Amino acid sequence: MTDTLLSIAPRDKAEILAQALPYIRKFHGKTIVIKYGGNAMTDPALQQDFAEDVVLLKLVGMNPVVVHGGGPQIEAALKRLGKKGEFIQGMRVTDAETMEVVEWVLAGEVQQDIVGLINQAGGKAVGLTGRDGGMIRARKLKMLDNKNPEIEHDVGQVGDILSIDPSVVKALQDDAFIPVVSPIGFGENNESYNINADVVASKLAEVLRAEKLMLLTNTPGVLDKEGNLLTDLTARRIDELFADGTISGGMLPKIAGALDAAKAGVNAVHIIDGRVPHAMLLEILTDQAYGTMIRSH
Repeated sequence: MTDTLLSIAPRDKAEILAQALPYIRKFHGKTIVIKYGGNAMTDPALQQDFAEDVVLLKLVGMNPVVVHGGGPQIEAALKRLGKKGEFIQGMRVTDAETMEVVEWVLAGEVQQDIVGLINQAGGKAVGLTGRDGGMIRARKLKMLDNKNPEIEHDVGQVGDILSIDPSVVKALQDDAFIPVVSPIGFGENNESYNINADVVASKLAEVLRAEKLMLLTNTPGVLDKEGNLLTDLTARRIDELFADGTISGGMLPKIAGALDAAKAGVNAVHIIDGRVPHAMLLEILTDQAYGTMIRSH
């Protein structure tokens, strides 16, 4: 990768920068919420690319906010304790002991790794959970069965967001910091809730009135039944893809959250391939589509 960059003629480099300029101008001062997960989060070279991208976006005047997941890391920690992860309809069943593990893995290890990476790349990152500044109020998620809505599954301390108060994020943004948010909320009795990171990112994008919501995944984006990438989707088309089962499994909460965000005024939601180096910059600063964009209509 670096060798090819070195061989680019200075004039071509200038051309590349000039092409990015309209986008830099367009999104200057705008908030971009990024859900960081998948391979981009576990592969060291991609981690570095991600951190550099986030810092660059901040340097050219955008306001990136990172929300991270940590499924594989939670799995590994539970395995060390001899616990087996259990999932119902794509959600992790979270008993009290699992919740403790989720908190120390997400708010400790994973969050601080990301903060360190961004700082190393020249940014000023600050780690937060939903408790900080009373940001994410939650209640226990009522999970109804997909097939029979009369059956309710108990998934333990998995949360549903009641409200998000973004003032702590705004205060940090205005002061040149990059917020890194762990998807943990708190209930009325101060209990902790594990919340799906895609859902937190989508809701946060709504309340921050973000220009864009970027969801990094381990797929090229949303694929049709034949495996072709769907680059541009409307709300109506997504409903059709839900109905015929094209969108299923782990993509369900992702797309549902993305759709809510688009309907609530986030201008564009991008589901992009986190396995592509610098996918985020390519998606924001070029004409080329590197994933699926979801629009409200």
